[in-house]
Amino acid sequence: MRRISPAAIAALLALGGCSAASSAGQVPVGTTATTPSRASAPALTVETVATGLTHGWDIGFLPDGKVLITQRTGDIALLSSGKPGATVRMLKADTSTVQVRGEGGLMGLVVHPDFTTSREFTTCQTHMENGQPVDIRLVTWRLTADELMATRVKELLTGLPIAASGRHSGCRPTIAADGALLVGTGDTAQGTFSQDKGNLGGKVLRVDLRTGEPLPDNPIPGSRVYTYGHRNVQGVAVRANGQVLTAEHGPDKNDEINLLVPGANYGWDPSQGGTVPGYDESVPMTDLTRYPDAVAAKWESGTTTEAICATAFLSGAQWGALDGALVATALKGAKLLLYTLDASANVVSVAIPPEFDDRYGRLRAARVAADGSLYVTTSNGSDDKLLRITPG
Repeated sequence: MRRISPAAIAALLALGGCSAASSAGQVPVGTTATTPSRASAPALTVETVATGLTHGWDIGFLPDGKVLITQRTGDIALLSSGKPGATVRMLKADTSTVQVRGEGGLMGLVVHPDFTTSREFTTCQTHMENGQPVDIRLVTWRLTADELMATRVKELLTGLPIAASGRHSGCRPTIAADGALLVGTGDTAQGTFSQDKGNLGGKVLRVDLRTGEPLPDNPIPGSRVYTYGHRNVQGVAVRANGQVLTAEHGPDKNDEINLLVPGANYGWDPSQGGTVPGYDESVPMTDLTRYPDAVAAKWESGTTTEAICATAFLSGAQWGALDGALVATALKGAKLLLYTLDASANVVSVAIPPEFDDRYGRLRAARVAADGSLYVTTSNGSDDKLLRITPG
């Protein structure tokens, strides 16, 4: 168990607007960041809940306090609690059709709001048949009463594009404030997919959690597409006021935090309007020259990439100055990032708690439990962990 002092967090928040990274925990904040806040913050306590996982991809909290974790390997873990010392049991589940390759496998997870009666949860996973990749799909499962097995209920949504290598598979499902299911997807490294509104890759989708069908008030009638022009969305977080912010991987620079606007274009186009073949990653993450109406990012990582992944909003008075802050995990950067935002979701400051500055390796999932505790998984591929973060 490690603690971060209030003074350390306050200092990091004060330094958050600097333009260059340092070992003290600063990150490059793009031109979209404004003057950082100097508010103080509580100490943090980091506890290891469980070990022995392998690429824990997402986290789901059950009403009785147990925790589900999807692992990219195709395994679903059930933890006896969210407290240190929890026991870990792998559920029996037929995931034999999950293609585990590259960035693909068993990925995102949402527990259904009616789990108490339905016992259902939905995962996002790469799918193969006869050893060949077919698509990325959402699958709804039911946890048996004895909690030993997850049985497949239905294919909620099929046909998301897939790369044979598994590259840019997305795939983060999150339930919006209005109950809609939002799903961040990747462009599978195909140059034309992000700007093609008839393709489900490089998008944020908005569907009915029960049927997988597009909702009648979607911005494009009859389409599941909510926003488009994305590269690889692996973080989708819903703010208390209903705003939705996403985290998106940049190629070799400019990871992005974006505020979603229904029907909007976010400007990623490696095909340059279909004028070049292949996948030209030298284009801007948000190409405002080609697409003047594209939505600019709320934050960019600048000249480097952290490979930001999952996002979540801290919630509760116990977080003090960090109440309402946006959290993002980083894979390549191996750190946790804390963003303070104004009411319009502009980034005021960015800080990295020294506790997470490459001390746990690659970080993947981030979810906040009902009691306000933040949970994060590591994704190093060996003896991965579930961590619980609370104010000290």
